[in-house]
Amino acid sequence: MAGRAPSPRRSARPRAGARFAVVAGRFNEPITKRLLDGALRAFSAAGVAESAVDVHWVPGAFELPQAARCAAETGSYDAIVCLGCVIRGETPHFEYISAAVAHGLMHASGETGVPMAFGVLTTDSWEQAEARAGDGRDNKGFEAAAAALEMAELFGSLRAASRR
Repeated sequence: MAGRAPSPRRSARPRAGARFAVVAGRFNEPITKRLLDGALRAFSAAGVAESAVDVHWVPGAFELPQAARCAAETGSYDAIVCLGCVIRGETPHFEYISAAVAHGLMHASGETGVPMAFGVLTTDSWEQAEARAGDGRDNKGFEAAAAALEMAELFGSLRAASRR
């Protein structure tokens, strides 16, 4: 039986002036665009102005960690949402890309101190990807943006506490 992800905190609100980046892979773009739509809905629902979210496109999922790290190093963003779609094929390529992206994003986030939300689908089929990129709150792009909002709020609180 598959588990259910916890509901995003509905109260997570960014600090005034908070900025966010979305880095999205063009590979499997019809799915990634739906993830992006979900992420933008989450930001809007949290009261984030459209002008406070920058969207950056990269060729595919493999390039996400590089671009996310570069965005983080600018010092301009409170959190970064990483969106992509990797669908299993007939070769081990899926495993290499999926692992590289997950590890790369975790490393980049740890090194830069900027939260990076993982909105990369790793599915066995196109149909599974479509199901995870639907119109509702179960859209994994929406979930990733909600996580980014919550982490940005948490990091802001922790940093403020350390200055006291």
